[in-house]
Amino acid sequence: MANLKDSNPKAISLLSADAIVAGVDMKLEVVIIPVSDVDRAKEFYKKLGWRLDVTPPFVVQFTPLGSWCSVQFGKTLTSAAPGSAKSYLIVSDIVVARDKLVAAGIEVSEFFHLGQDGLVSGLDPERRSYYSRASFSDPDGNVWVLQEVTARRPGRVDSGVTSFSSASDLAGALRRAETAHGQHEKRIGKADPNWPDWYAEYMAREQTGEELPQ
Repeated sequence: MANLKDSNPKAISLLSADAIVAGVDMKLEVVIIPVSDVDRAKEFYKKLGWRLDVTPPFVVQFTPLGSWCSVQFGKTLTSAAPGSAKSYLIVSDIVVARDKLVAAGIEVSEFFHLGQDGLVSGLDPERRSYYSRASFSDPDGNVWVLQEVTARRPGRVDSGVTSFSSASDLAGALRRAETAHGQHEKRIGKADPNWPDWYAEYMAREQTGEELPQ
């Protein structure tokens, strides 16, 4: 049998490179957005309640609550046209998130969701994870899409590393676990004294996209 390396050394080289890079942690840290007026943009992102970070004088950096990734803008950071960016913000309850933004004076679109033929108006009828959305823009027109994610798809989160980025995310997960556990107790016809372990299992599986406990 012919040796694979001898028959296609380039393919072997690429496979080896992929394996090496796959073992390197690369955490997305900053996204740069193009703005025409730094001071105006700064006031807008303060209004969102995002954290203003300490940076060099020519950089403005904000970090959304619960996010590991920050947003930067400044006069010399990018040559992209102001208003040309489009990004997604993941929320665990899109209704609550939209209400809070509106209360802060942010103009937010009505809800829309993914339908069979594309985007349609309203919340997803089943409130499926990834489907329901709303959007808003900063003063330059950079678009931010709110996307409701309550359960990750398989493979999106390491099964050995599950965490909650904020108290509100944890509270939302607890409420969903409580509802599911109530249905579980109805199925078994009695109270489940081991509910803490059941909650923990449900919440961990929800994050990793595994099959949920019944």
